[in-house]
Amino acid sequence: MHAHEPVAPYAGLDRSEELLTVPQVMARLQLGRSTVYDLLRTGQLASITLGRARRIPTHALTDFIRTRLEQEAAA
Repeated sequence: MHAHEPVAPYAGLDRSEELLTVPQVMARLQLGRSTVYDLLRTGQLASITLGRARRIPTHALTDFIRTRLEQEAAA
């Protein structure tokens, strides 16, 4: 592949799939930075690392919320 050939963003992912930044997840969950990083560190919220950047797929955020709702309902 040549450097100037266009590449589809997020090739291989569903078109509706979006990668969120930590600040975007912070805003959606209304949580602080350290809390979001704790969720990432403990594996409760899945992410990928691109270079030094952390990105959270939207499905991972949806899965996290669904799991928490199920846990709360079972309690």
